[in-house]
Amino acid sequence: MGKVSAGTVAALVVAMLVVLAPASSHAADNTAPVDYTALPVGSTVKKIPWEKFSIQGGAFFAALNNKVMVGSEGGGVAIDVEEALGLDMHNTVFRVAGLYRIGEKRRHRVDLDYLYFNRSGTKNVEKDILVDNVLISAGRRVDTTFNYQIIRAAYSYSFFQDDRMDLAASIGLFVMPLKFEMSVEGLGSKQGNLDFTAPLPAVGLRGDFAVTPRWFIRTNIDVFYLEYQNFKGSLVDSRIAVEYNPWDHFGFGLGFDNFRVRVEAQGNDFPGIDFQGDIKSQFMGVQLYARYFF
Repeated sequence: MGKVSAGTVAALVVAMLVVLAPASSHAADNTAPVDYTALPVGSTVKKIPWEKFSIQGGAFFAALNNKVMVGSEGGGVAIDVEEALGLDMHNTVFRVAGLYRIGEKRRHRVDLDYLYFNRSGTKNVEKDILVDNVLISAGRRVDTTFNYQIIRAAYSYSFFQDDRMDLAASIGLFVMPLKFEMSVEGLGSKQGNLDFTAPLPAVGLRGDFAVTPRWFIRTNIDVFYLEYQNFKGSLVDSRIAVEYNPWDHFGFGLGFDNFRVRVEAQGNDFPGIDFQGDIKSQFMGVQLYARYFF
């Protein structure tokens, strides 16, 4: 799988901000401010482009790369679950998201996103694997389940907003219920099991751009990093999407997402984490979605 770093996507987002900011500022300088809330019914003056409410859903086509180590360091090896255990490297799932802007000026915004990967695989391992101090010898059949959900809730405040650009800073929480199970032929299903929920706070930046009244560019990046006692966690989630709204309350979009998370723990030092191991998960994907808004 070709890898595109989160830093590359973030650099593209920053470059876009630099390119579009002068044009937006020029438009703002040459347009008299409009009180959109005071416009009479039926007015032909262009309405504010930032929707009050939006809900969207569609197919997400993802390429995945996950590594899991169960047990304390030295008691296991990192397993590439796609290569070593036969899980699919590609997954197509349904993704849904919604937003709501608070107040007449619409500078305060809350977002909620949901994504669920449900995968399983069966494979005769090609080499010996040490999992939680238990040796799984080459040739044994291993049935694997690796499911996880990503629930993102965020609040953002628009520190700059006009009729062409909406720039905001955000704070949010990623909740990731995860279940990893291995059932080894002749050894049962007690090897390599993980079942936990990882709540990871994050801060971020968001940029929405009205290229025309019908075409929009949406960008977002969230980051998290923490080391605390026996816990270490990091997360980077970057997105960019192009939207076309042919109707007043309905549109379509095409987006790209690059998500990376790592959780390393040796106990219950962090809320929702009570396991020994190291999990690295990355996916990159494209989403085709429809959205309703007003």
